[in-house]
Amino acid sequence: MKKLYVGNLPFTATEDDVREMFGQHGTVHSVALINDRETGRPRGFGFVEIEDGDLDNMLQALDGKELGGRALRVNEAQDRPRGGGGGGARW
Repeated sequence: MKKLYVGNLPFTATEDDVREMFGQHGTVHSVALINDRETGRPRGFGFVEIEDGDLDNMLQALDGKELGGRALRVNEAQDRPRGGGGGGARW
């Protein structure tokens, strides 16, 4: 399975909207749109998990495609290294 980053989403986009759009170009396993922790409002990006073999087709078909008047940015998601946590005492 591959994970795509989808940026520049309209704030009105739903997971169903994204699933439908991507599903026209391959198999979609999951969609996660990211909301702001404090306000709960959409942040305008999300992630879509797809079949490995659908990656190139989806990138070509959907990068730059408009949704809600905005040109989507679609690329393969890069795993973010997990930090060691923070905190620590302040003196």
